[in-house]
Amino acid sequence: MGEPRIGDRSALVVFGSETGTAIDYAQELGRKLERIRFSTHSSLNSFTIVVVVISTTGQGDLPHNARSFWKALLRKRLPPTYLRDTQYTSFGLGDSSYPRFNWAARKVHKRLTQLGASEFYNRGEGDAQHEEGLDASFVPWALGLRNDLLRRHSLPRSLNPIPEDILLPPKWLLSLADAQEVGYSKGQLNGAQAEIPIDQENIFVGADNRMIVMTQENKRMTPKSHWQDVRHLVFAGQSSASYEPGDVLTIYPQNAAEDVNRFIKRMEWDQVADEAVAFTPTCSESSTAAYKSSPPIKLPSRSPITLRQLLINHLDLTAIPRRSFFSLIVHFTTNQYHKDRLLDFAKPEYIDELYDYTTRPRRSILEVLQEFNSVKIPWQWAATILPELRGRQFSLASGGQLKQTPTGCARFELLVAIVKYKTVIKKVREGVCSRYLAKLQPGTRIGVTLQKGGLGIKKEEAQKPVVMIGPGTGLAPMRSLIWERLRWREDRKTAIATQVKSHVDGLDEIGKTLLVYGCRNKAADYFYSDEWELLGRHMSLEVHTAFSRDQQAKIYVQDVIRQQGTEIRRLIQDLAGVVYVCGSSGNMPKAVRAALADVFRQSSTTEPTEAEAYLEQLEREGRYKQETW
Repeated sequence: MGEPRIGDRSALVVFGSETGTAIDYAQELGRKLERIRFSTHSSLNSFTIVVVVISTTGQGDLPHNARSFWKALLRKRLPPTYLRDTQYTSFGLGDSSYPRFNWAARKVHKRLTQLGASEFYNRGEGDAQHEEGLDASFVPWALGLRNDLLRRHSLPRSLNPIPEDILLPPKWLLSLADAQEVGYSKGQLNGAQAEIPIDQENIFVGADNRMIVMTQENKRMTPKSHWQDVRHLVFAGQSSASYEPGDVLTIYPQNAAEDVNRFIKRMEWDQVADEAVAFTPTCSESSTAAYKSSPPIKLPSRSPITLRQLLINHLDLTAIPRRSFFSLIVHFTTNQYHKDRLLDFAKPEYIDELYDYTTRPRRSILEVLQEFNSVKIPWQWAATILPELRGRQFSLASGGQLKQTPTGCARFELLVAIVKYKTVIKKVREGVCSRYLAKLQPGTRIGVTLQKGGLGIKKEEAQKPVVMIGPGTGLAPMRSLIWERLRWREDRKTAIATQVKSHVDGLDEIGKTLLVYGCRNKAADYFYSDEWELLGRHMSLEVHTAFSRDQQAKIYVQDVIRQQGTEIRRLIQDLAGVVYVCGSSGNMPKAVRAALADVFRQSSTTEPTEAEAYLEQLEREGRYKQETW
């Protein structure tokens, strides 16, 4: 036999991603595989290995863009030998503050095995709660995968892995668009130095199923003296749209014009910034038509787009750069000192140094390029090197009658904390979406998408009592559900009155609603406090608060849970109620779960050792649901 042909070394890298992180990891793995001479593509025609990179969302669910794949894997007619020739491995992106940590990756792993696939390399699991983030697990796992593949699929003696100092050719590059093809005159695109008007650009710049909404209200909920700026935003659509409590609205932000102008000047792209551009496949991509990939970013098809508009709407200049960013930009500097430093940040063994330089101080891509000022990225590589500017998801705060305008069009309310803080190096940081939202004026049109959330709230559960724990902006989906339950109560009373033709107060009522809300100060961030008394007149609503800074001893939601343990236990254990936990990830969900376990340990029917098992039973029954961010 001769030496193995390079064409026999192919890898299928698939991903499921909710926020884009799994996409970044999948792309990094693709580059690692290409360096050891694997061809990477997304065709099922022919491959040697399969690598699955997937995050977990909601209650242990797969990301939305992976659910068709999952549905196909679950087809009953698939025999247990269907994937017997498939060699695979997987990496899961999870958050240990969720009870169902990395469930999506584990479910895919189990199903692939059931269909006969063989795991050639142990799966990895990352935890967003690790002090060094997901990279703490991904970096050593990916390095181990590379070494394992070189051992299993050795290269021909005459061929070596592609060294890190050689730049891999991208599959797509930007090029100047033909004026006649895209249908614009030179004057139409020249001089667009100011920020692109939201009405003209943001509506159609990417995602499918985008709807146009009008900003009706952008109100600050906290006093200006408060440490945090929290906004109540209201949007109105042009037609009706259906959504449930727990669903999310995705906002697509823009980079600030001053950041884009600074970046263009820094890269010396002034001469081409206002020229129309398009993606062009490289020679290597064109030669593999069977495995042709899509461009890295979906551009609008209805009008031309300039390089400046691409930077404003599509490419993230303020993201914290990943290792792959450093490994790419090192090829675009001739300064040896800068080159050495950039190479160090790209090395797996220096993960701690990278974390201290980027993640800990929240240093942005733009700031890195200002510090490494010898780096000059060719504009054709912009979409290859800069990450995509992705939409940000926010839980809807509107429910019931708040979901419609008087004319029957969709109405959306959000409760958003504006991200602005000082880092460990004393620099002010402001989230790109926060800055965008803070400037939205009433009357501004933007493009948004509506998406199902992970709480899985059903009207059929209306008669069950609910216990809601939602500190801070975690109140948003809880408020949505409270207003929705009021609507359900009114609908039910109307239906019953129609059937029995009698007064029905107290008959088949909606179950009791108990809300535990926590914030710092009653006077500063007790959101929607005026609504609770009003709503309590029309439904069984009980609100308990934890104002952590209004007294000497701090009080948190977990303390209130223990104080209200008898009633919570009655609602959940005796009346088969449902628990919802929403808000910031990290310590809060774990503290809430521990408090609930203490509550159930106090039950005369629950042994101390059974409390955690009971919480797990509630999860299996869909009666303990968590949505944190």
